Amino acid sequence: MISGGSTDGDSNRARKTKSRREWLEVDGRRRDEPVISFGPEDLKGVSLPHNDALVIQARVANYDVLRVFVDNDSSVNVIFKEALVQMNLHEYQLEAVETALFGFAGHAVYPEGEITLPLTLGAGELRKTAMTVFTVVDTPSLYNIILGRPAMNEMRVVASTYHQKIKFPVR
Repeated sequence: MISGGSTDGDSNRARKTKSRREWLEVDGRRRDEPVISFGPEDLKGVSLPHNDALVIQARVANYDVLRVFVDNDSSVNVIFKEALVQMNLHEYQLEAVETALFGFAGHAVYPEGEITLPLTLGAGELRKTAMTVFTVVDTPSLYNIILGRPAMNEMRVVASTYHQKIKFPVR
């Protein structure tokens, strides 16, 4: 779990303003959303029992990225600097971020910055793309990306670690 970052703004004032706006919103639910569920058919290919992390493949800025960790508990989307280097995107101008992240081996990690990139989940007719803000971190990791709540909520992703799948509404 990664916490901190500039998800709600890079200052206390920005976070409080966002909180007030959300509190004042009336019913923001969409009434045309499909029901998303998981059933026995979604277990095809999954070896049970397991305690595996949910790791997927995604397309980011026209690159296929393996080892994308889906983390419902992370308050930011993280892309590791080494992944940006491998994608030849490391020289892009990053937006400055001053808020530390916590959760990397229990100590604060200060991001290199933020970068907004197109993120595509799924394939064919069952795919969805959204411009996604990633916090860039220069620290070793088994993963290339940690997909946190901001992207999951934006794309309305429902994850099941038991089924080792994600689902989201598409047109």
